[in-house]
Amino acid sequence: MHDTTRPAEEKTMTSDPLAAETPTLQTVFDALEDSDCRAILERLDRPMAAKELCEACEIPQSTTYRKLDMLSDAGLVEERTEIREDGRHTTRYVADFEEINVSLTEEGTLELSIDRTESTPEQRLSKLWSEVRTET
Repeated sequence: MHDTTRPAEEKTMTSDPLAAETPTLQTVFDALEDSDCRAILERLDRPMAAKELCEACEIPQSTTYRKLDMLSDAGLVEERTEIREDGRHTTRYVADFEEINVSLTEEGTLELSIDRTESTPEQRLSKLWSEVRTET
């Protein structure tokens, strides 16, 4: 896919004010162009483990993890930790957007907007726990 924007003029926005980084237009385009990434997104109608996605999409497990990283970098998938009473927590992946819009501004640049659903308290706790686990 061709990047039709000039990098200095590329604008991105997200409706999630707590998002750590807003992905670039090209990062989102690259993820959406990838057929394995699209297959994963099509299957994420509920939180799923990487192994479940691997089987559902018929993609090798190592490829599944690479594609999940690509989707995460694009801000399209979120990694959540499912906290279990027995202490054996598991990671689940969810689609992290409702709608993606690309529009042409008056200045002639492309602008990316990713609309996200509002998180529940349980989802925010899960995200926080995932971030804590990543930093420790």
